[in-house]
Amino acid sequence: MRIELLWGYIRRAYLKTFRRRYIRRMEKTRKGDRNQCPWDVLDPRDLKFYANQCGYYWDKKDDPFTGRDNVGFARAGLAEMIIFSSVLLPALAASIWFAINGSSWWWLAAVVSLLLQAEVIWFFRNPKRVIPQQPGSVVSPADGKIDLIEEIKHDDVIDGPAIKIAIFLSVFNVHINRVPVACTVFASRYRQGKFLSALKPESAWENERLELWVESTEAPHRIMRIRQITGQLARRIVCWSKTGQTFERGAQFGMIKLGSRTELIIPKEQDLEVLVKLGDKVQAGSTVFARYK
Repeated sequence: MRIELLWGYIRRAYLKTFRRRYIRRMEKTRKGDRNQCPWDVLDPRDLKFYANQCGYYWDKKDDPFTGRDNVGFARAGLAEMIIFSSVLLPALAASIWFAINGSSWWWLAAVVSLLLQAEVIWFFRNPKRVIPQQPGSVVSPADGKIDLIEEIKHDDVIDGPAIKIAIFLSVFNVHINRVPVACTVFASRYRQGKFLSALKPESAWENERLELWVESTEAPHRIMRIRQITGQLARRIVCWSKTGQTFERGAQFGMIKLGSRTELIIPKEQDLEVLVKLGDKVQAGSTVFARYK
């Protein structure tokens, strides 16, 4: 993150010095009435760490960097991919060179570097998903394995009984989060905390987390809660959804970097059918968690 912030200062200095016409053009298409960032906002790249805060923004048609959404990898993870690869690829090349010209033990270092590079690529992938469109369907908000299904007698936000379904995400899972239903975000809550292993039950309430409160756009407009919870390795929650923003079912709203938990709390009603069980492997956006008949 510090490397990205440093690069941002260098990039803005370059734009102000050599690309003033570009800055004026981006300013004409910029929307919003205030700067929510602690630095000048010259183009959409400057909003990365404050994308979920109300203020300046650009419509998608005016964002010259939307092509980054179509490269097959999470746009929010491209910086990490570049930084990790800038270390791992030279290490891989050096290991192979020493293995050929020196000790065969260097082949072990080459294999380790290759596996780490493969994991970086695998972790930040952004596969396309087929989103179920049946009315009443609630899709998974994350990839991973179901490790908790719990009944809640009374949830204060939902204002009634609820079902909590938790997903554990390993370092081999896609870490992009998706909304479970077509919805509008009406509130978000962030809480600092510990970085316990996501396998421990207490991590759900002791670890750092971000929670979205959403209201379904389908009648009867059910209230749901989505939690992004950090893990021992995943210490970075990314969320680009703003309060008041509307999403289609299965749309991406954020990601957690390097291993974590995601929880979904939905209203418990007589016509609710939970379609997953403990141990099931699910995919964000495509696996139907539950259905309201």
